[in-house]
Amino acid sequence: QVQLVESGGGLVQPGGSLRLSCAASGFTFRSYAMSWVRQAPGKGVEWVSTNSGDGTTYYADSVKGRFTISRDNAKNTLYLQMNSLKPEDTAVYICVKGRYRTVVDATGDYRGQGTQVTVSS
Repeated sequence: QVQLVESGGGLVQPGGSLRLSCAASGFTFRSYAMSWVRQAPGKGVEWVSTNSGDGTTYYADSVKGRFTISRDNAKNTLYLQMNSLKPEDTAVYICVKGRYRTVVDATGDYRGQGTQVTVSS
């Protein structure tokens, strides 16, 4: 069965960095676009970034230039390097398996449980 397990969240000061990981299993990882979405307290789900099956990357304007999405197909792992973090980045970050290889599909068909990121001084 498909499993997505996020890790790497935590408490960080404004301006700091974190690297999130999403370990995937149960499907052919390299064949699907993978995304990160986030949900802040009391708000809806916000798409953050997508790494397509061909390696093309896409970012929300709110994180462009600060976040970098990458994937290691040999390790079946998706990453999100987050730099210059701001308090408004505080949210649960969730890994999403897309239904297609090259289409940005933030809804996807499988999601992980998420990892909490808190940016505060």
